[in-house]
Amino acid sequence: MLSVEQLHKHYLTGDRRQTIFDGLDLRVDSGGVTALVGASGSGKTTLLNLLSGIDDPDRGRVLIDDIDIHARGEPARTLFRRHHIGFVFQFFNLIPTLTVGENVALPMELIGMDDERSRIRVDDLLARVGLDGMASRFPETLSGGEQQRTALARALAHKPKLLLADEPTGNLDETTGAQVIALLSELARDEGTTLLMVTHSHAVANAADRVLRLQHGQLSDN
Repeated sequence: MLSVEQLHKHYLTGDRRQTIFDGLDLRVDSGGVTALVGASGSGKTTLLNLLSGIDDPDRGRVLIDDIDIHARGEPARTLFRRHHIGFVFQFFNLIPTLTVGENVALPMELIGMDDERSRIRVDDLLARVGLDGMASRFPETLSGGEQQRTALARALAHKPKLLLADEPTGNLDETTGAQVIALLSELARDEGTTLLMVTHSHAVANAADRVLRLQHGQLSDN
Protein backbone atom coordinates (compact mmCIF):
# COMPACT_ATOMS: atom_id res chain seq x y z
CA MET A 1 0.00 0.00 0.00
CA LEU A 2 2.79 2.41 1.03
CA SER A 3 6.21 2.04 -0.53
CA VAL A 4 9.22 4.31 -0.10
CA GLU A 5 12.19 3.81 -2.42
CA GLN A 6 15.64 5.29 -1.87
CA LEU A 7 14.44 8.45 -0.13
CA HIS A 8 17.06 11.19 0.27
CA LYS A 9 16.57 14.41 2.22
CA HIS A 10 18.93 17.02 3.60
CA TYR A 11 18.70 20.57 4.95
CA LEU A 12 21.15 23.43 4.82
CA THR A 13 21.74 25.37 8.02
CA GLY A 14 24.02 28.23 7.13
CA ASP A 15 26.95 26.52 5.44
CA ARG A 16 26.27 23.20 7.19
CA ARG A 17 24.57 20.35 5.35
CA GLN A 18 22.45 18.10 7.58
CA THR A 19 21.53 14.75 6.06
CA ILE A 20 18.22 13.39 7.31
CA PHE A 21 17.72 10.42 4.98
CA ASP A 22 20.27 8.84 2.68
CA GLY A 23 18.53 6.09 0.73
CA LEU A 24 15.70 5.19 3.12
CA ASP A 25 13.37 2.33 2.09
CA LEU A 26 10.01 1.39 3.60
CA ARG A 27 7.07 -0.85 2.80
CA VAL A 28 3.81 -0.90 4.76
CA ASP A 29 1.00 -3.26 3.80
CA SER A 30 -2.64 -2.20 3.70
CA GLY A 31 -4.77 -2.15 6.81
CA GLY A 32 -2.12 -2.51 9.49
CA VAL A 33 -1.11 -0.32 12.42
CA THR A 34 2.56 0.68 12.42
CA ALA A 35 4.35 2.68 15.11
CA LEU A 36 7.44 4.72 14.26
CA VAL A 37 9.83 5.36 17.15
CA GLY A 38 13.19 7.08 17.44
CA ALA A 39 15.12 9.75 19.29
CA SER A 40 14.11 13.40 19.08
CA GLY A 41 15.61 14.92 15.95
CA SER A 42 15.91 11.60 14.14
CA GLY A 43 13.56 12.74 11.37
CA LYS A 44 10.23 11.13 12.29
CA THR A 45 8.08 14.18 11.58
CA THR A 46 10.12 14.95 8.46
CA LEU A 47 9.33 11.45 7.23
CA LEU A 48 5.60 11.98 7.78
CA ASN A 49 5.80 15.22 5.81
CA LEU A 50 7.51 13.41 2.95
CA LEU A 51 5.03 10.54 3.02
CA SER A 52 2.12 12.96 2.78
CA GLY A 53 3.66 15.11 0.07
CA ILE A 54 3.80 18.20 2.27
CA ASP A 55 7.58 18.26 1.88
CA ASP A 56 9.64 17.19 -1.16
CA PRO A 57 12.53 14.70 -1.09
CA ASP A 58 15.82 15.47 -2.78
CA ARG A 59 15.59 12.08 -4.47
CA GLY A 60 13.51 8.94 -4.21
CA ARG A 61 9.88 7.94 -4.53
CA VAL A 62 6.87 7.68 -2.24
CA LEU A 63 4.15 5.46 -3.68
CA ILE A 64 0.64 5.10 -2.28
CA ASP A 65 -1.23 2.33 -4.09
CA ASP A 66 1.45 2.55 -6.80
CA ILE A 67 0.91 6.29 -7.30
CA ASP A 68 4.13 8.30 -7.04
CA ILE A 69 2.87 11.32 -5.14
CA HIS A 70 6.01 13.39 -5.72
CA ALA A 71 5.69 12.96 -9.48
CA ARG A 72 2.60 15.15 -9.20
CA GLY A 73 2.77 18.91 -9.04
CA GLU A 74 0.59 21.22 -7.05
CA PRO A 75 -2.40 21.42 -6.86
CA ALA A 76 -2.71 17.75 -7.93
CA ARG A 77 -0.77 16.63 -4.86
CA THR A 78 -3.01 18.67 -2.56
CA LEU A 79 -6.09 17.10 -4.14
CA PHE A 80 -4.60 13.63 -3.70
CA ARG A 81 -3.90 14.38 -0.03
CA ARG A 82 -7.45 15.63 0.52
CA HIS A 83 -8.94 12.43 -0.87
CA HIS A 84 -6.55 9.75 0.35
CA ILE A 85 -4.61 10.87 3.45
CA GLY A 86 -5.79 11.72 6.97
CA PHE A 87 -3.84 13.43 9.76
CA VAL A 88 -3.93 13.34 13.56
CA PHE A 89 -1.73 15.81 15.43
CA GLN A 90 -0.43 16.11 18.97
CA PHE A 91 -2.15 19.46 19.54
CA PHE A 92 -5.46 18.47 17.86
CA ASN A 93 -5.41 21.37 15.32
CA LEU A 94 -9.17 21.82 15.48
CA ILE A 95 -10.55 25.05 14.04
CA PRO A 96 -11.84 26.98 17.08
CA THR A 97 -14.51 28.93 15.17
CA LEU A 98 -16.14 25.73 13.88
CA THR A 99 -18.31 23.41 15.92
CA VAL A 100 -17.32 19.79 16.56
CA GLY A 101 -19.61 18.65 13.76
CA GLU A 102 -18.28 21.27 11.35
CA ASN A 103 -14.68 20.29 12.14
CA VAL A 104 -15.45 16.64 11.38
CA ALA A 105 -17.34 17.55 8.20
CA LEU A 106 -14.57 19.75 6.83
CA PRO A 107 -12.56 17.02 4.98
CA MET A 108 -15.76 15.85 3.29
CA GLU A 109 -16.67 19.39 2.30
CA LEU A 110 -13.22 19.83 0.73
CA ILE A 111 -13.72 16.80 -1.53
CA GLY A 112 -17.25 17.84 -2.51
CA MET A 113 -19.31 15.26 -0.64
CA ASP A 114 -23.00 16.18 -0.54
CA ASP A 115 -24.42 17.57 2.69
CA GLU A 116 -26.71 14.64 3.50
CA ARG A 117 -24.00 11.99 3.18
CA SER A 118 -21.65 14.19 5.18
CA ARG A 119 -24.20 14.68 7.98
CA ILE A 120 -24.79 10.92 8.26
CA ARG A 121 -21.04 10.27 8.34
CA VAL A 122 -20.49 12.94 11.02
CA ASP A 123 -23.24 11.53 13.23
CA ASP A 124 -21.89 7.99 12.85
CA LEU A 125 -18.28 8.93 13.63
CA LEU A 126 -19.15 11.08 16.63
CA ALA A 127 -21.18 8.21 18.07
CA ARG A 128 -18.29 5.80 17.51
CA VAL A 129 -15.79 8.06 19.31
CA GLY A 130 -18.13 8.64 22.25
CA LEU A 131 -19.17 12.19 21.36
CA ASP A 132 -22.79 11.56 20.44
CA GLY A 133 -24.83 14.73 20.93
CA MET A 134 -21.79 17.04 20.94
CA ALA A 135 -21.86 18.13 17.28
CA SER A 136 -22.97 21.68 18.12
CA ARG A 137 -20.33 22.32 20.78
CA PHE A 138 -17.13 24.26 20.16
CA PRO A 139 -13.63 22.81 20.74
CA GLU A 140 -12.85 25.13 23.65
CA THR A 141 -15.68 23.55 25.66
CA LEU A 142 -14.18 20.05 25.34
CA SER A 143 -11.57 18.27 27.43
CA GLY A 144 -8.25 17.35 25.83
CA GLY A 145 -9.38 13.77 25.33
CA GLU A 146 -12.64 14.91 23.73
CA GLN A 147 -10.75 17.25 21.40
CA GLN A 148 -8.48 14.41 20.29
CA ARG A 149 -11.49 12.16 19.73
CA THR A 150 -12.93 14.90 17.53
CA ALA A 151 -9.62 15.02 15.67
CA LEU A 152 -9.76 11.23 15.13
CA ALA A 153 -13.25 11.49 13.69
CA ARG A 154 -12.17 14.34 11.41
CA ALA A 155 -9.10 12.42 10.21
CA LEU A 156 -11.22 9.42 9.21
CA ALA A 157 -14.22 11.33 7.88
CA HIS A 158 -13.28 11.09 4.19
CA LYS A 159 -12.24 7.41 4.49
CA PRO A 160 -8.54 7.92 3.71
CA LYS A 161 -6.30 5.10 2.51
CA LEU A 162 -3.48 6.29 4.77
CA LEU A 163 -3.74 7.84 8.24
CA LEU A 164 -0.67 9.59 9.63
CA ALA A 165 -0.56 10.40 13.35
CA ASP A 166 2.20 12.55 14.86
CA GLU A 167 2.45 11.98 18.63
CA PRO A 168 -1.33 11.57 18.95
CA THR A 169 -1.17 11.13 22.74
CA GLY A 170 1.64 13.59 23.45
CA ASN A 171 -0.71 16.21 24.89
CA LEU A 172 -2.82 13.80 26.95
CA ASP A 173 -2.43 12.16 30.35
CA GLU A 174 -1.50 8.48 30.41
CA THR A 175 -5.00 7.12 30.99
CA THR A 176 -6.67 9.32 28.38
CA GLY A 177 -3.83 8.63 25.95
CA ALA A 178 -4.32 4.87 26.28
CA GLN A 179 -8.03 5.26 25.60
CA VAL A 180 -7.38 7.41 22.53
CA ILE A 181 -4.82 4.96 21.08
CA ALA A 182 -7.14 1.99 21.60
CA LEU A 183 -9.90 3.92 19.85
CA LEU A 184 -7.63 5.13 17.03
CA SER A 185 -6.34 1.61 16.33
CA GLU A 186 -9.85 0.14 16.46
CA LEU A 187 -11.30 2.75 14.11
CA ALA A 188 -8.44 2.44 11.62
CA ARG A 189 -8.84 -1.34 11.47
CA ASP A 190 -12.63 -1.11 11.18
CA GLU A 191 -12.30 1.41 8.35
CA GLY A 192 -9.60 -0.58 6.56
CA THR A 193 -7.25 2.40 6.83
CA THR A 194 -3.49 1.97 7.04
CA LEU A 195 -2.24 3.74 10.17
CA LEU A 196 1.32 4.99 10.68
CA MET A 197 1.91 6.82 13.96
CA VAL A 198 4.97 8.54 15.35
CA THR A 199 5.36 8.15 19.10
CA HIS A 200 7.74 8.30 22.05
CA SER A 201 5.34 6.21 24.14
CA HIS A 202 6.05 2.54 24.76
CA ALA A 203 2.35 2.00 25.46
CA VAL A 204 1.43 3.43 22.05
CA ALA A 205 4.08 1.35 20.30
CA ASN A 206 2.82 -1.79 22.04
CA ALA A 207 -0.64 -1.22 20.53
CA ALA A 208 0.77 -1.47 17.00
CA ASP A 209 1.08 -4.52 14.77
CA ARG A 210 4.59 -3.45 13.80
CA VAL A 211 7.18 -1.15 15.35
CA LEU A 212 9.82 0.57 13.23
CA ARG A 213 12.83 2.38 14.68
CA LEU A 214 14.31 5.37 12.86
CA GLN A 215 18.00 5.75 13.60
CA HIS A 216 20.82 7.36 11.62
CA GLY A 217 18.48 7.96 8.68
CA GLN A 218 17.44 4.32 8.32
CA LEU A 219 14.49 2.22 9.44
CA SER A 220 14.63 -1.16 11.13
CA ASP A 221 12.01 -3.41 12.70
CA ASN A 222 12.22 -2.93 16.45
